[in-house]
Amino acid sequence: MGFFYLLALSLQKTTITLNTTPEKKGFHPRNKHRFPYNFQLLIENSPSLKQFVAVNKFGNESIDFSNPKAVKLLNAALLKTYYNLEYWDIPEGFLCPPIPGRAEYIHHIADILSGVYGEIPTGKKIKILDIGIGANCIYPIIGTSEYNWQFVGSEVDSQAIKWADKLIKANPNLKDAIELRMQPSKRNIFKNIIQEGELFDMTLCNPPFHSSKEEATKGTIRKIKNLKNEVPLKPVLNFGGVNNELWCEGGELAYITNMIYESVHFQKQCLWFSTLVSKKENLKQIYKLLKKVGTFEVKTIELNQGNKTSRLVFWSYKDTKSKFQ
Repeated sequence: MGFFYLLALSLQKTTITLNTTPEKKGFHPRNKHRFPYNFQLLIENSPSLKQFVAVNKFGNESIDFSNPKAVKLLNAALLKTYYNLEYWDIPEGFLCPPIPGRAEYIHHIADILSGVYGEIPTGKKIKILDIGIGANCIYPIIGTSEYNWQFVGSEVDSQAIKWADKLIKANPNLKDAIELRMQPSKRNIFKNIIQEGELFDMTLCNPPFHSSKEEATKGTIRKIKNLKNEVPLKPVLNFGGVNNELWCEGGELAYITNMIYESVHFQKQCLWFSTLVSKKENLKQIYKLLKKVGTFEVKTIELNQGNKTSRLVFWSYKDTKSKFQ
């Protein structure tokens, strides 16, 4: 009895030790970033990150998130440590995405598709279309690593697509998982990309947020002020972003409106369509439009990570349980 009592005590102590790290609120249970960053592990895998890591005012190791070099090195370290990437970088000025939030989108897509397949679907039988893959290629990187899905990535920017191609070729695990397609028209989203007879389980998109370059600049200044508690003398995009990534005429609502109208013509080729929606005030018009075009089902998932709240909107024109029938 004494032996088993001591063993039970030992296991209890081990369990307590394993759960001392607080889990961050609002994260998906499969998100690898739901706990604070393990900077010791990240530096071990990417030593160049060390110079940017310091103890903050709360007594925790962190980086200056208003420093674009630090953010990019953090991303590279996260992708190497958690997603088996051998190489990752982006050209100066392009969007450097917050990886935990991007992972949220991928995991919620998996949950939505589990309603179609009866379980979390994995493997190359699942085909996803990433609208605006960008130079960072982030959604396919996470999706292929976590679920081994097949991706098609569209892009209107030739430099972005060249860089995404460079990333794919530099990482063996991406080579046969991602196909890049150039969108020749900034007016179209699915047209010219989805080919005749082609079927997708899901489309995803992180649309341009702002309606003008000036609005994007103001947003950047506001973001840095929140991070550093001071107004920057010169705007620096800590997460980068070229024009087509950050803004378009009419902003987020105009882009999503166009996407919804165009989705009608491809409803037989896509089980689910989806988009990130940053502005809550746009939801009313989006729902109204989705009802107008005759969607069968609409789902909304709210994302609450850190100080930012956004949401994912999914829509389908069919009973998804019947798949492509």
